[in-house]
Amino acid sequence: MKKLLDFLLRKKHWFLFIIFEVISIVLVYQNNSYQRSVLINSGNIVSGYLGSIYGDITSYFNLKEVNRSLQKANGEMEMKILELQEQLDVMQADTVTFHGAVCDSIHNFPYKFIMAEVANNSFVQLSNYITLNKGRVDGISPDMGVVSDRGVVGVVSQVSDHFAVVIPLLNPKSRLSCKVFGNNNFGYLTWDGRDASYATLEELPKHSEFNKGDTIVTSGYSAIFPPGLIVGTIEEFYTGHDDNFYSLKVRLATSFQTLQHVRVIQNFRQEEQINLEREAKKNDQ
Repeated sequence: MKKLLDFLLRKKHWFLFIIFEVISIVLVYQNNSYQRSVLINSGNIVSGYLGSIYGDITSYFNLKEVNRSLQKANGEMEMKILELQEQLDVMQADTVTFHGAVCDSIHNFPYKFIMAEVANNSFVQLSNYITLNKGRVDGISPDMGVVSDRGVVGVVSQVSDHFAVVIPLLNPKSRLSCKVFGNNNFGYLTWDGRDASYATLEELPKHSEFNKGDTIVTSGYSAIFPPGLIVGTIEEFYTGHDDNFYSLKVRLATSFQTLQHVRVIQNFRQEEQINLEREAKKNDQ
């Protein structure tokens, strides 16, 4: 207490100055309308500025939730597009009996998205992996396809209760069946371990028609990805080891360097298809 009193006595002239200043401001504010309006306007400007800063800070911290909502909306929209594409394919394949087939497709569309975020990611190694923050309890299992809002990411390899590991396109183990959009000839997309922005589409038949800049999409010839999902665009092409096939340099649509949010594709008919194909292979042996 003695030290506090000593401090107050030592600095008493500053405290008196502050007290007199406050009294002066109050008297000016009460007795002069012009100064009162200036102070009010100044206070409004300061409070408005502080409110603007507060709003910017709040908006920044809300961006994550907004982004998550947009990702969910994009996923739902993409599912609708895939569903409509399936119905269109049915109508084009059979113009006589398409009505019943379309109705069946509407009620039994087999795909669903599970939203997830990237917990860990590598893209500069030879064998890259991505870890997601969703796992078995969220409905994720091995051999599920993974996409971003821009294109294909990879395939789920292993899962635990709360995490999943994905083999991305940037891994030599990845081998994705793809085709040029609007063309039914397909090949296999692989990665040579060099550039994270490019992959190679191999074994595309020589009679295939395409141009630089054309879109590469999933072929749908597996139980993992539905057809028509964007993979990338043709950067350049050349003849492969076999003169009967082309090799295409593909610029990947997904930016693995900035990947944060993904959607895992749940195919309710996947197990049925895999089991049937497994039985067919057994019968051939």
